[in-house]
Amino acid sequence: MEQSAQQAQQLDHLASAPSPGGSPFAAFGMPGLGGPPPAAPPEPRPILELDDEEREDELDALSDWVDDFLLPVYGAEVTTAAPWCLQWQEHDEVVAWLHALWLAYQQHKDPEAGLSGLFVWHRDFLTHAIAAIRAPGGPLSACMTSPERPAHRLLPGPPPSARTEKATAGAADAAGPPEPDEPTS
Repeated sequence: MEQSAQQAQQLDHLASAPSPGGSPFAAFGMPGLGGPPPAAPPEPRPILELDDEEREDELDALSDWVDDFLLPVYGAEVTTAAPWCLQWQEHDEVVAWLHALWLAYQQHKDPEAGLSGLFVWHRDFLTHAIAAIRAPGGPLSACMTSPERPAHRLLPGPPPSARTEKATAGAADAAGPPEPDEPTS
């Protein structure tokens, strides 16, 4: 009788719903089977949206990649058709392009990208980014066009839109005239 009662308890226990997190697959970290969900990769942020120290750290890492990998392999000769700038870090447009190219490189060299990952990076990212950065009329066109004549010049961008100008003027008018003790510029 006692043995029958124990077997009945075991059958009741086995027939009941498993407790949450009690999956036999939890130890293997399998999502949806009781294990913890996989950690989400960090969300990439454009370098121009980063602040002070975070931006400096990212720019240092980007500079290492550009100087140690990108330029020695894909730099090609500096000419009027393919200008370059030794101070490229001061050209925001170039920094943005190179940062996006670097992020894509990191993604496509990952084993999860498969065997064709780097081919896709070359085809879809590298060629277009380098062409835009080093175009004769591009962001570096006023810089070095010959290795014998290093040059650096930031080209002025277009002026702010009329809407921005109105908003700035409206904010100044709303502030009213300066106080007598305040200096005017």
